[in-house]
Amino acid sequence: MPDITHVLTTNRSQIRQQIRQRRQQLSTLQQQQAGHDLVRQFSQHIQVQAAQHIAIYLHNDGELDTQAVIDWCWQQGKQVYIPILHPFSHKQLLFTRLTATTPLVKNKYGISEPRLNVTNVIPYLELDLVCSPLVAFDLAGNRLGMGGGYYDRTFSQHQFVRNGQQPPYVLGLAHDCQQHANLPIAPWDMPIKEIITPSRTLQFS
Repeated sequence: MPDITHVLTTNRSQIRQQIRQRRQQLSTLQQQQAGHDLVRQFSQHIQVQAAQHIAIYLHNDGELDTQAVIDWCWQQGKQVYIPILHPFSHKQLLFTRLTATTPLVKNKYGISEPRLNVTNVIPYLELDLVCSPLVAFDLAGNRLGMGGGYYDRTFSQHQFVRNGQQPPYVLGLAHDCQQHANLPIAPWDMPIKEIITPSRTLQFS
């Protein structure tokens, strides 16, 4: 009998490779158009309109271009925060403020992130909205990330109300082409309530 964990890991790796190739094949023009289309969906969302402190990732590896969304947030007077790798805690994220003049550096994965300045870090529970990257999603609300577990750990640690504080609302952002028919899910995967693509907003129970 095959090892179930090995089969699950193999299937997930194959899906990651397939979807990453699919989004990497999008042209620069297609990416730019998708980013602008995303703003239309994003700006109409009630949680977005109410939020003042919004965490958004800097796109990489063919991910949905978030620059237009970031620019829109700034235009609306909203504060934007970027996830960065925690310098001491293994596979943990910090969220630090981004402005037009914030210096960026490459992390160990080659992804741009703001240079760490502790005065710009916001506690996770003080965020109003978190925009989560993902590699693939299905119509059951399952999210498949890059495999590092950073976001799953962050979501799971703060999924319950503490001292009357609600955790931030989580929105997944993805290209339409990142939809998969039926994702193989692991016990540690955190489902997502909503995903916004350039053409639609998907809500899950």
